[in-house]
Amino acid sequence: MRRILTPERPDWRDTAARLGFRFHTIDGEPYWDESACYAFTLQQIEQDLEDPTFELHQMAMGLVEEIVNSEELMDRLAVPVDYRDWIAESWRRGEPHLYGRMDLAYDGNGPAKLFELNYDTPTSLYEAAFFQWVWLEEQKQRGVIAQNADQYNLIQDLLVETFATIAPDLPKPLYFSAMRESQEDQGTIAYLRDCAEQAGIDTRTIAIEDIGLSTDSRFTDLDDYVIPALFKLYPLEFLFADRFGPALPRSGIRLIEPPWKTLLSNKGILPLLWQKHAGHPNLLEAHFETGTSGALGPGWVRKPLYSREGANVTLILPDGSQHVAAGPYDDAPWIRQAVHPLPRFDGNYAVIGSWVVADRAAGIGIREDTTLITRDTSRFLPHIILD
Repeated sequence: MRRILTPERPDWRDTAARLGFRFHTIDGEPYWDESACYAFTLQQIEQDLEDPTFELHQMAMGLVEEIVNSEELMDRLAVPVDYRDWIAESWRRGEPHLYGRMDLAYDGNGPAKLFELNYDTPTSLYEAAFFQWVWLEEQKQRGVIAQNADQYNLIQDLLVETFATIAPDLPKPLYFSAMRESQEDQGTIAYLRDCAEQAGIDTRTIAIEDIGLSTDSRFTDLDDYVIPALFKLYPLEFLFADRFGPALPRSGIRLIEPPWKTLLSNKGILPLLWQKHAGHPNLLEAHFETGTSGALGPGWVRKPLYSREGANVTLILPDGSQHVAAGPYDDAPWIRQAVHPLPRFDGNYAVIGSWVVADRAAGIGIREDTTLITRDTSRFLPHIILD
């Protein structure tokens, strides 16, 4: 694994505009960054990233049955009581899921380490599945990247395939929804809607803020039509807290991701994985924080059960130095995880987002930052396979 400096395409911003990539710059700072790329060998991809991703996914999926049948585990994950039966039934009915991203620390040597699962509302999808592939093809055409270079990226093909697989059992039309003012989220659902339409699914879009509720507890669009199926790029725990939340279990709506997927997006899955597979080479020791829990020495990381993009994370390094990220998720229980600092390349700390589509390892995207905590503004860099 190497970080290689590469010349930018002089017209990449025009390409981004043409292809609908409107969030390549955030608050005036670059989010998409092609001034460098990460190069892997095929062995690193297959043995150190793809195989562990599949295994970790299977390990996580193996916990769902235990959780939905255990009030104790539901308590540990702080799942609201009023939604537990609904979540459990979505699992027992076998409601299909679409995709997820796990964040891994990996420097090219030794086993990758799982930081967390982002399995309810994973983002950085469009840039991983599509735009970095466009970068590769154009840079190869211009002679910047070697002609024999490849990319670990089956994400789009598998998304279309999975939509086609679940389509026969999915109520139509399928609505796609996110916060109106979030360019990133709107770009992500536009991309996923396109994948669904390639699979032959009739689709609509609606802002989360515009979803209504009928007198018989059915969710509706702005024309008062019932929404039978909804892809929501919006955390399920946020919906629980919404005034319409209590209607979810009796609404009959089909969600993607399904309700059971929230169990795997909960940081509490990390100590549960450790309890079940202690010592696994791809896991970091993790425990639920209690009044008597001590630090995982030397160094540890504290995370709330519900959080995203590094918010509310406290990281204590072995030398005692502390790194803290502010955020809104400070009202839930916490876990502590053994510290494993991200690898540093040219002054940048890189995290690998390894994608799973349905139940298949599908590809990677890389985010980097000048700090040890990856945030929503951390840059996205493309990658290649080059032996």
